[in-house]
Amino acid sequence: MHTSGDIFVDGQWVASSSQHHLDVVSPSTEDVIGRVPDASTEDVDAAVAAARRAFDTGPWPRLSPAQRAQVLGELLEQLVKRADELAQTITAENGVPAAMARSAQVDNGLDVLRYYTELASTFEDEAPREGRYSPAIVRHEPVGAVAAIVPWNVPFFLAMMKVAPALAAGCTIVLKASPETPLNAYLVAEAAAAAGLPAGVLNVLAAGPRSSEYLVTHPGIDKVAFTGSTAVGRRIASLAGGQLKRVTLELGGKSAAIVLPDADLANAMARLVTMSLFQSGQFCVAQSRIVVPVDRYDEAVEIFAAKVSGLKVGDPTEPTTFIGPLISDRQRARVLDYIDIGRDEGATLVTGGGRPSHLERGYYVEPTVFRDVDPGMRIAQEEIFGPVVAFLPYRDVDEAVTIANSTEFGLYGTVWTEDLDRGVEVGRRIRTGTFGVNGISLDPAAPFGGVKQSGLGRELGPEGLASYLEPKTITLPASARG
Repeated sequence: MHTSGDIFVDGQWVASSSQHHLDVVSPSTEDVIGRVPDASTEDVDAAVAAARRAFDTGPWPRLSPAQRAQVLGELLEQLVKRADELAQTITAENGVPAAMARSAQVDNGLDVLRYYTELASTFEDEAPREGRYSPAIVRHEPVGAVAAIVPWNVPFFLAMMKVAPALAAGCTIVLKASPETPLNAYLVAEAAAAAGLPAGVLNVLAAGPRSSEYLVTHPGIDKVAFTGSTAVGRRIASLAGGQLKRVTLELGGKSAAIVLPDADLANAMARLVTMSLFQSGQFCVAQSRIVVPVDRYDEAVEIFAAKVSGLKVGDPTEPTTFIGPLISDRQRARVLDYIDIGRDEGATLVTGGGRPSHLERGYYVEPTVFRDVDPGMRIAQEEIFGPVVAFLPYRDVDEAVTIANSTEFGLYGTVWTEDLDRGVEVGRRIRTGTFGVNGISLDPAAPFGGVKQSGLGRELGPEGLASYLEPKTITLPASARG
């Protein structure tokens, strides 16, 4: 069992002042596998003070982007050395099957850091501009000290989506890990120390709601970057708005996959099994609504349900497991409640719908498929965050687009077709921040984020770097024009 009484502040491990700890519980065995401090407000003060000093008087913001890229390269090297340990730790903490932990969680996070290391090496933070009245210099300066708050479902990847561009921009960071999955964040801190990141540039702690809200409202924090539920995102936006504090919010989703009449149905259903049930459906871009032409509806449901029924549910450390546990008993109860709601609303349960009978321990729910789902049903409107998929029929493409746009969310949709041009045309009509034709790709070079209740701002790509920069204009007299 990993036990620590320390937090990572100002480049070193220091004893927490908290009288409380967070037990890290394995969702597959229900055993306590680790224990870390539940950071106190005094711990938050220390971490923010360190980040503030590092930004206000330290070298990091004053290095050139290329110089910062050299240090980011060292951090990348240290994290690559810990990649297997990171993957094993995440599987133990949140139950993601081991077959997916390294590739989908760790390697993708390393790719994000690799992308921003490369971008920083060529980024010009200052450029002349001719201007209509007089010449100017336009600078892009780091926004300041950042609170990066990450959830438990894809913790390392989502941390890198914040830490990598913030560091590349010259910001300093307090990384606040989820209470359920703090151990991988501690490995990030170890890597930062080994890489020689200047003291105070990256500080790491884990905390519950009270200290987390204290961090968000701390006057020493200039920007909050958060991934999590829409409800918490609204709270953060409200608190930050009172201080005119910058925010990036990546929130909930209820993504729709539109299957067009010409789609290769067998291929689309096989791939959508993964895109709806990865991490047991506990990921924000899950394609939890599958929208199918009425004349292919029965066939699609049959193919999908047959594949789902054959998925192995069980121990996430076994290489053949596809469906691991949910994060907690509370989350399992929530998902089971939604399954009951689906039945009560009149949807037809095709497969799943309960706890696996062969698993006595662990927070498991069978992968569940509903058909005969109306767009207004709660299981078609609300984010369940579990292994529950709803099939909805449509008569024409206009109706499919209406169904896809019918929720308060707008994070990531997909369309499935043999005609890529038509797929792009449909994508232009869907109100989402991100859209995929025949698949999902969170490419480090392309912006990711949502509209409506799915968030504010963008991560990844040059846009992700820009969100940690403030433009500054320095005007020159007209006589300076050459």
